[in-house]
Amino acid sequence: MPMKNPWKSKLVLAPVFAACLALASVSFAAEAPAAQPAKSGEAPAGQRMFYASHSLMWDVPAPFGELAAAYGIKDQKIDIQRMGFSRTQQFWDQAEAQSPAKQALKTGNIDVFVMSPMDMPDTGVDGFVKLGILNNPHMRFFVQNNWAGFNQDGQKARQNMFGAPHPWDVTTEEDLKTLNTVCEKAFEDQVKQINELIGHPVLFIIPTSQANSDLRARIIRKEFPGLEKQSQLFLDNIGHPTAPLITLNTYLHFATIYGKSPVGLPMPAVLKKANNPKWDDNFNKALQELAWKTVTNYAFSGVKAPEAK
Repeated sequence: MPMKNPWKSKLVLAPVFAACLALASVSFAAEAPAAQPAKSGEAPAGQRMFYASHSLMWDVPAPFGELAAAYGIKDQKIDIQRMGFSRTQQFWDQAEAQSPAKQALKTGNIDVFVMSPMDMPDTGVDGFVKLGILNNPHMRFFVQNNWAGFNQDGQKARQNMFGAPHPWDVTTEEDLKTLNTVCEKAFEDQVKQINELIGHPVLFIIPTSQANSDLRARIIRKEFPGLEKQSQLFLDNIGHPTAPLITLNTYLHFATIYGKSPVGLPMPAVLKKANNPKWDDNFNKALQELAWKTVTNYAFSGVKAPEAK
C-alpha cells in the first residue's frame, strides 16, 4: 500500500526533523556548493549518487562519470534504477525488497538522490526526501524538470500520449515561451513547499526544460551552428534524446550538482560516437556554455555564478 504524503502537516514534520537533528552533531549543510569556473581551485569531493530515472534521464550517468573524471573529481559513484515512462511515485510505491532506491537510502551512504518526475505534485518526491534525510541528514535531492515530452506541457503529456503527434519542427519561438511553463511552475511549487517545511534547501531543480526551450529557440533563429532543425534533438515523438540533448542534459546535471562550470571539459563519448563533423569542439563548448548560463540564472538550481573580479 502506498505511504501517505509524509509532509502533509507540520505536526508530522516536527518529530521527523527532530529525529534528523538528533543524528547530526553539526547544523545541516545541504545547500548547493558555490560555483567556480571549471578547473580553478581544488576539485570537489566525489558524490555518492543514486538516480531513480525514467527514459528521459537514464542516459546521464555514463557521461556524467566521464565529466567527473575529466574535472579531477575522485571517488564519484552513481547507481541507477530505471523505470520507463514512470513517475517518482511508482518508484516510491515499490516494496523495499524490490526497491534499489529505498535500499540505497536506508544505508545512509548516499550524498545525492536524483529523481525524474513527470507531472507534479508527485508524492514520491516527498517520500524519498523524508526517507533520505532520516538516514543521512546531510543529503541533497534533485529533480529533473523534463523538456516537453510529446512536445506538450509536461502536466498533460501522460494524459495525451495517445493523441495526435505534435511535430517538433512546426513549433514556433512564440510557442516555446509557454510550451512547458505550467509544468515548470508545478515543479517549483512542490520544491518550494518541501524546502519551506524543512526550513532550509535540500531539494533543487535541474533546469532541463528551460535549457531545452532556449536551445530550440536558438535553432529556430539559426543561432546554433550544427543544428538546423528542432527534431535533431529527439529520436521520436515521445522526445527521447539524441546525442546533443544527452550531452546538454549531462552538463546541466554536472553544473547543478557540483556547482561547477562544465566549460572547457572534453567532449563526452556519446557525442563523439555520433560521428557528425558539425558536432565538433566548438559545438560541444556551445552546449557547455548554454548549460552553465541556464543553471546559474535559475534560482531553484541553488547555483550562483561567481562574482566578477
